[in-house]
Amino acid sequence: MKIAVCSGSFDPVTNGHLDIISRGARIFDKVIVAVLINSQKQSLFSVEERVALLEKATAHLPNVQVDSFSGLLVRYMQEKGAHVILRGLRSHADFDYELPIAAANKHLDDQLETLFLLSSPEYAHISSSIVRELGRYGASVAGLVPPAVEEALAQKFAEGQRS
Repeated sequence: MKIAVCSGSFDPVTNGHLDIISRGARIFDKVIVAVLINSQKQSLFSVEERVALLEKATAHLPNVQVDSFSGLLVRYMQEKGAHVILRGLRSHADFDYELPIAAANKHLDDQLETLFLLSSPEYAHISSSIVRELGRYGASVAGLVPPAVEEALAQKFAEGQRS
């Protein structure tokens, strides 16, 4: 079974993320979407909220599983029996960021491969940080995120998260 892992913070998941995940699901037998637990990073949504939002957004993809992890991605992949890291690229800046990480992962486990999928043009401008900023100021995020995320953002900022 060919298993790929698509990891990230997904704070929040965007339609760009879903584009990469759904395209990966057509290529691999199983795609594990792994939410990174990073205690050093201040997230808008808790890990549990991000996992729940991803589960809703990927419910139509039967070969996609959502999970969370901390520590090295390489170790997580070894535990899951996965050999492919699935990453999306929006621009050359993403590639410049991702290339040394891919090289470090390959150094740690030469059985791992990183597969880069180019973002579909309609999603290349979307990032979680832009979505959070738009949500913070009450701007529409329709079309940038799944409906459940749009609702969660509105609720989160209605609860006094604007600053």
